Amino acid sequence: MECSARSGHSTHSAGWTSLPPPRPEPAPSAAPGRGVCMMSTSWRNKQDPNLVNFIADFLAANSYRLNFLSISPDFIFNNGGLSVAFIFETSWDCENAAAVFSWVNTLKRQFKNLYVVVAVPTVEQIETFNRSYFQYNMELGCPTFVPVNDPEMGFEKMLKIAHARGVCKQQDITSTMRNEREQAVQSMDAFLHVITSIPGIDNHDASMLAQAIGSIEAIAKASVGFILENTDLSMDKAKTVVTFFRDLQYYLSPKIN
Repeated sequence: MECSARSGHSTHSAGWTSLPPPRPEPAPSAAPGRGVCMMSTSWRNKQDPNLVNFIADFLAANSYRLNFLSISPDFIFNNGGLSVAFIFETSWDCENAAAVFSWVNTLKRQFKNLYVVVAVPTVEQIETFNRSYFQYNMELGCPTFVPVNDPEMGFEKMLKIAHARGVCKQQDITSTMRNEREQAVQSMDAFLHVITSIPGIDNHDASMLAQAIGSIEAIAKASVGFILENTDLSMDKAKTVVTFFRDLQYYLSPKIN
């Protein structure tokens, strides 16, 4: 692949010279909340200290804890119980394309939630990146690549992506719990409807049977003695329950409550 004049160096080296970035302000969107950001020590050691300081300040401003660890991706965020991994190319270098895409293919098999953030500040870098993307047969969205203008913007994007995925995860959990509660209420309503259809058995009696014995199947198998020992039902009610489930003629005969 031809690669003409480039600006910057490989991702994993300090590939730009600029004034120190301004002290970051909290993200303008909803506050991400507390989370953990794990930064690769190998990645950190190859970066401009100004960028590392920007990242530390930006995380602190958004209530994230920063840990430096020996990890395979450049970053791993844990937010809302979900881990999101990132490869962070701070300045695209077309001569390093083969190594980058090989690494991407390796990590996407190890991490379910993987994103690749690539800083492409010049038109030429954008063009060589696009050519390389298709040359190395990347599958669209697997993983998702996020081109940005500069490293600071790239890290802000990473935080927002990690936060959004964490929020979605929490919403999925909340939705699941809500559905389970609704199903439990519906099941209890159905249970009460069946048990209170037994002559002389009211909601209190049905609740006692549910708590002490459990399912309708278990109640149907319970003996009079077992019902008396584990509930406050009277002898007559206990006998009625047993008869209702075991005497077919009684079960099928018309009843007036």
